[in-house]
Amino acid sequence: MTTPLHIGFIPLVDASALIIAVDKGFAAAEGLDVTLVREVSWSNVRDKLNIGMFDAAHLLAPVAIASSLGLGHVKVPIVAPFNLGLNGNAITVSPPLHAAIIAEIDGDALDPMATALALARVVAKRRKSGAEPLTFGMTFPFSTHNYQLRFWMAAGGVDPDEDVRLVVLPPPYMVDSLANGQVDAFCVGAPWNSIAVDLGIGHILHFSSDILVRAAEKVLAVRQSWSEKNPQVLAALTRACAMAADFIEQPENRADAAGILARPERIGVDPELIQRTLDGRLKVSPGGARRESSRYLLVGREGAGRPDPAQAAWLYAQMVRWGQTGMRPEALQTAIGVFRPDLYDAAMGRSAAESDASGAIGAFVGPAFDPDDIAGHLAAFKIGHWKP
Repeated sequence: MTTPLHIGFIPLVDASALIIAVDKGFAAAEGLDVTLVREVSWSNVRDKLNIGMFDAAHLLAPVAIASSLGLGHVKVPIVAPFNLGLNGNAITVSPPLHAAIIAEIDGDALDPMATALALARVVAKRRKSGAEPLTFGMTFPFSTHNYQLRFWMAAGGVDPDEDVRLVVLPPPYMVDSLANGQVDAFCVGAPWNSIAVDLGIGHILHFSSDILVRAAEKVLAVRQSWSEKNPQVLAALTRACAMAADFIEQPENRADAAGILARPERIGVDPELIQRTLDGRLKVSPGGARRESSRYLLVGREGAGRPDPAQAAWLYAQMVRWGQTGMRPEALQTAIGVFRPDLYDAAMGRSAAESDASGAIGAFVGPAFDPDDIAGHLAAFKIGHWKP
């Protein structure tokens, strides 16, 4: 007997473990009959998960936390027993903005501090000339994309709420918005940055791993109430995703995985582009310049699948820094409680001691993040809404 499940996803490469779990039979081997439902926007995924139309979802890690805290929408406690991806985002800028940043840069263009300071000079010149503020697209207010853009900009002295405009766009609409001049840049997950580069309308300025060495991106999310009623089903789904992640991380399987992910009902783009993403070999400029990074997207290796509560604490700290919520100890504990390494360990038959995750955030600026000292973290930064 199989258990039917409806699971929502957005067409992004960091949904690959979920998609491969279904399409390569790992879910079926665990007794699950999964119907994957492709969605366009994160609000759709969140809402359908919250009201029970989806049993589980590929979800932005900060949305799972925001839902559990009742921020921006109804309060529905969410748990995440599996991390679908670490890193995987990039900041892509239009050719004119890229040229402006390079003209102002003092240092290495791969250094996010150098580009942030250059951006600040570009912003100052535009303000002096009376030009419109630059517009940056991001996928959702409660998103790593929002926080990574803000973290980078603010490091160079750009106030993301005063000096530029940040707008919400669903991931599949980013490229058209850049092509139409509606945004000057965006931060989004793969494959949409690479598509902009291939079309000649964007330069990848930074991988998100330049900004944060290790950043929780998407999670396998379920309602807490559902998890408590269906513990064995959730464990089976967690194992299926973990086995799929292991499959994807084997280089000899990448072409097969990319072909599956490229199907129209899944991500729907060129399989070669998806394989580039999985391999961490990206074309970053319309002129053909390429860049390789073993950290671009971690699907399963380096303990990426095991939820890390320190990552949840960092995301909560960004919500406080940018005025989305106040600093409350009980809210921090709720946020941390969304990431459930205990459920992962139980499903995998492992102990916490067997984890190979580093636990580090590795931000390019500021002190090392301490989940037990959110106030200290926030006090290290001049720009933000939090006041001690």
